[in-house]
Amino acid sequence: MRKYAIGADVGGSHISCAVIDLETKTVVKGSASSQKVDNKASAEEVLGKWASALNHSIQKIDKSQLAGIGFAMPGPFDYANGIALFTHEVAKFEKLYGVNVAAELKKELNLNGESDVRFMNDATAFAVGEAWFGKAAGVERSLSITLGTGFGSAFVENGVPVVEREDVPKMGCVWHLPFKDGIADDYFSTRWNIRRYAEISGHQASGVKEIADRVATDASAKEVFVELGQNLGEFLGPWLKKFDAKMLVIGGNVSGAYNLFGGYFEEKLAEQNVKTVISISELKEDAALVGSARLFENDFWNHVKPLLSKM
Repeated sequence: MRKYAIGADVGGSHISCAVIDLETKTVVKGSASSQKVDNKASAEEVLGKWASALNHSIQKIDKSQLAGIGFAMPGPFDYANGIALFTHEVAKFEKLYGVNVAAELKKELNLNGESDVRFMNDATAFAVGEAWFGKAAGVERSLSITLGTGFGSAFVENGVPVVEREDVPKMGCVWHLPFKDGIADDYFSTRWNIRRYAEISGHQASGVKEIADRVATDASAKEVFVELGQNLGEFLGPWLKKFDAKMLVIGGNVSGAYNLFGGYFEEKLAEQNVKTVISISELKEDAALVGSARLFENDFWNHVKPLLSKM
């Protein structure tokens, strides 16, 4: 097995990447790279920006030891074949629709046949990273969620995502499940916090941080986090019990405000007799890089490859 893999995390306006040493399970110092990306740009420009960031990381190692590049990629995406399926409905990277990203990047980066390009859902990559050498390392069954622009989630057992079983939802994630007057993503993403604060206070906030900064002096801001915690506990509790999750790892930008909603969340879980240990990610954004790089650990790849078409 080649020693290195690059993990890449694609966001709506940037790409971040770094080299992971597969033997030592560490991020190679100095290999981190990021690039701002216009998600409305042409396919050529987007791929060029991604390649630029990746090349910076590649230059930090002996390229002959590069097993490949693993992408933590948001959907919709054909993870098994490396083809972008972004449409106008998701309002990002539409110009990449139908493009074989794997094939194009191999050409851009001049990769030989022994260095592959592989893909995994970004929330799943986060959960895999946490289970590999993050908070959930050594934990038999964990659920990891990301609270941010969207509501990401993945169930992991013995390091491998569970996407098709009676104790997990369809696709092995929860964002699409019904909750109150909509779906979970409507209630556990940034836009809910902003909208709810506007409803209660009559004021428009620029983001969750602004609302958090007002909690000490603004009852409306506090109420937003009370509701967030209670709603999250009500929604997640049954799935934590059904999966018998030993640990819940929380990441994403909103996790930084856990001190404002965590108590209400944990109270709701206690009401349901949920015993799951709660941990806040320390790897943060690096978890997705680590998880996507694990696509080049042979044993893991053999387990996860058949699951990619179901993500």
